Amino acid sequence: MKRVLRTALTAAAVASVLALSATGGPARAATPKDIFVMATLLDEFTSLDPGEVYELVPEEYVANTYDRLVRVDLRDPSKFNGDVAQSWSVSPDGLTFTFHLRPGLKFHSGNPLSAEDVAWSIQRAVLLDKGPAAVLQGIGLTKDNVLQRVKKVDDTTITVQTDQKYAPTFVLNILGSWPASVLDEKLLMSHQKDNDFGNGWLKTNEAGSGAYKLVKWTANDSIVLQRFDGYRLPLAMKRIVLRHVPEAASQRLLIENGDADAARNLSPDDLAALTKSGKIRVTAVPQATLMYLGLNVKNPNLAKPEVQQALKWLVDYRGIQQNVVKTTYKVHETFLPEGFLGALNTNPYQQDVAKAKALLAKAGLAGGFTVKMDVRNDYPYNEIAQAVQANFALAGIKVEIIPGDNKQTLAKYRARQHDIYIGEWSADYIDPHSNAQGFAWNPDNSDKSSYKMLAWRNAWDIPQLTRETNEALAESSTDKRAQLYQAMQKEMLAQSPFVIMFQQVAQVAVRPGVTGLEVGPINDLVSYRDLKKQ
Repeated sequence: MKRVLRTALTAAAVASVLALSATGGPARAATPKDIFVMATLLDEFTSLDPGEVYELVPEEYVANTYDRLVRVDLRDPSKFNGDVAQSWSVSPDGLTFTFHLRPGLKFHSGNPLSAEDVAWSIQRAVLLDKGPAAVLQGIGLTKDNVLQRVKKVDDTTITVQTDQKYAPTFVLNILGSWPASVLDEKLLMSHQKDNDFGNGWLKTNEAGSGAYKLVKWTANDSIVLQRFDGYRLPLAMKRIVLRHVPEAASQRLLIENGDADAARNLSPDDLAALTKSGKIRVTAVPQATLMYLGLNVKNPNLAKPEVQQALKWLVDYRGIQQNVVKTTYKVHETFLPEGFLGALNTNPYQQDVAKAKALLAKAGLAGGFTVKMDVRNDYPYNEIAQAVQANFALAGIKVEIIPGDNKQTLAKYRARQHDIYIGEWSADYIDPHSNAQGFAWNPDNSDKSSYKMLAWRNAWDIPQLTRETNEALAESSTDKRAQLYQAMQKEMLAQSPFVIMFQQVAQVAVRPGVTGLEVGPINDLVSYRDLKKQ
């Protein structure tokens, strides 16, 4: 989750600085037609290096300053669009992916972009061995083998060899994510120190070929991007200005007065007021983040399938959504978020106390039982915990809420020392395996396991579902793969130690006349390329 810093900066001061940053001149009432200003949160930035970035908004910055081989099509996640690659193919054994690059591409520096840069960039991310390397390890690329498995064939062709057969859509999602961004090798190696692949320099600079190039980054204040006139497509916006505005009230004033074209973090009250006034347009975008209850089956009561199902019938999903997280989450009960290949957007559970009591009686717990719930001491977790506590009490289940900071509750969860845990799961990329591996995969249920995903954390031993997850990961047919994931979701709706409740929803507010801001289910898929202002 994002850390939100607070500031005493007044809205008027912010507006003035915004206008100055955007135009280089005195403040004005509205932003120029070819400059797009967005009020957002920038406090997560510690580095600009795609091989080091592992936070949400920094991924968005990388997505707009760097190209990749391909990008997923948000309108149909089973399809991909070429970025620097104009075509690609998969070998008959499913292990080697060959990419043919577009001719004549250049970096922002003016250096030509070749297959050498693409191969080196992927190798660099793995060899740098920072957080993003874990994403590329998903297709078997390691420090020991990446130089052999990612190769330049000629100036316009590279090959990537995986360690086993995967679904092609999975491999393309990995190679279309921010760790596989294409970097300017010549530029970075000119800034290399102590064999760091230019990492020290790239922490505050940029070496991409994307639609926009970096002009200036001021930590916890702003990022200014300039249109790359050498880009392969025409761009309407000359400049993009991202401003760090942590207070929702300040964001509201900026967009209301025309000093910002978009705001990403308005409160529900601000959104409602501005929408009613007709001054902004709000788009709700489902995000790849799920909120759920994890039930540790080491607790003998929670291990009973009837109890797991009873708890699902006790939660007042719609009541909590309407009263606690009205605009920020929507009811969603399956492990694949809306927008993913194979997502089963069905919500069969609703509060039915009589049905829950009958299931508890069948489990030999007609009188209920006592259980502890670990909760992050922050909004909306506290509020949701209290609502769930009241819901469960209707069937005689007494919940003791154990509050703690995120570090404490997460450490306890990862050690399998909880009873019930309120958690969130966010995908790194929108391939369904990102979530299936979390919820439906547990190859070693021992306490010493090396695979400590969500099923393991709840001590759920699932050899059959683990096999199904592996089969879906290797399935080459996209349609068949979607069907496999839908079947798994149905299995887990019927029986699992997860009460999946909500999917996060981003509320994107823009002024009238603004079009083309593409916001996907993860920040890595936010694009400014098609932005226009009337």
